[in-house]
Amino acid sequence: MTSVSEDVGSAPADPAGAPPGVRLDAAELHASVSDPVLTSMTLLNEIAGRYPDAVSFAAGRPYEGFYEVARLGGHLQTFERHLRDDLGLGPEDVRRTFFQYGRTKGFIHHLIARHLGNDERTVVDPEAVVVTTGCQEAMVLVLRALRRDDRDVVLAAYPAYVGFLGATRIVDMPVRPVAEGPGGIDLADLAVQIRRARAEGLRPRACYVVPDFANPSGVSMSAADRRSLLDLAEREDILVLEDNPYSMFHSGGDRLPTVKSMDTGRRVVYFGSFAKTAFAGARVGYVVADQPMADGALFADELAKLKSMLTLNTSTVAQAVVGGFLLENDCSVERATVREAQVYRRNLRAVLTGLRERFGDHGPVPGSGVSWNVPQGGMFVVVTLPFRADDAVLEYSADRFGVLWTPMHHFYAGDGGSHQIRLSFSVLSAERIGLGLDRLAALVADRVRPGTRTT
Repeated sequence: MTSVSEDVGSAPADPAGAPPGVRLDAAELHASVSDPVLTSMTLLNEIAGRYPDAVSFAAGRPYEGFYEVARLGGHLQTFERHLRDDLGLGPEDVRRTFFQYGRTKGFIHHLIARHLGNDERTVVDPEAVVVTTGCQEAMVLVLRALRRDDRDVVLAAYPAYVGFLGATRIVDMPVRPVAEGPGGIDLADLAVQIRRARAEGLRPRACYVVPDFANPSGVSMSAADRRSLLDLAEREDILVLEDNPYSMFHSGGDRLPTVKSMDTGRRVVYFGSFAKTAFAGARVGYVVADQPMADGALFADELAKLKSMLTLNTSTVAQAVVGGFLLENDCSVERATVREAQVYRRNLRAVLTGLRERFGDHGPVPGSGVSWNVPQGGMFVVVTLPFRADDAVLEYSADRFGVLWTPMHHFYAGDGGSHQIRLSFSVLSAERIGLGLDRLAALVADRVRPGTRTT
């Protein structure tokens, strides 16, 4: 009898030298695996990996300077005491909570509801909270639930967070772009796009917004526009998908109210994350979905059904760590992130001052055609350059000048932002920001010198 190994061994050798066997064709897989939106971050990470010594304005990661490994154990102990002393669980139930499969909707939902009450002045039923594996899972769950058939579409201001665009690709939910201005999403254009979609026989289900210091643009919506957005959503009968990872990192003074806190008609599905406020490695996010269903359940219960078949439950250990983090700060994320907010304010000032010094009227590259926006918080500044800033120029920038940034065209799904770059300053020191801007100025000078093609 011929063995399997002999069968494999007799197969013809692959011309490229790869071992014989099954060879899959990407063209035969789901379209998302080859979509530029999903491959953009991989490409950027590859470029960053080839130039580890470059100053990187590319990654939108939280500041790392206050992380202490020893504090993880303290968070776990705090949460253990909470289970035992506050919730009255016995030793066996405490042990099971940490080590076994967990409740699909999560078990720190009550602490998240307390945080939203403390920090956002939002009263939330804990049963309306689904704790997810990062905010990305929350987006996938909501979009999957809202997409019933090919008529369903979602709207989003462009440029849009690439993670949201990727989630839409995975669930085959088409995105209708809406214009964005200095004050966030253009509400007049949103109304036009909703009606245009309906005229084409489509069914607009929701609009995705990041009202505070949006990724990538850094822009924010006024309180009046937030109210107007809710009014428009009511008139047009759509949901608002509010994503709020950055509002704690404002330039000072009072924070604007979230759209959810103004929501009296349960129009807003609210995405939250502890990636920027606690630490990204926990991969804990959540969605507040308090919309009532016809059978008396909540939209959150429908999302939990999907989650049970996707990730089953969010890591119990990760939830416990975040739960301890919340408890140690009286369930106030704003209180917990005072030091980080100060770092981001300092770095934002350093970037804006540095841009003026290098590209203003009296800088070393006067008349360069470089401009930038002036966010009031967050982690990002958008710079407009007098030349095309695509992936090839990014590689040139890294190789020749040692500075990395993110081409904005990735946030337009490849159709826009060709002359813009995003600068993320969250993990850099003031000294590294200065060095990186010096290198960016050298790149600009190189690209705009006489005889250099800039388009």
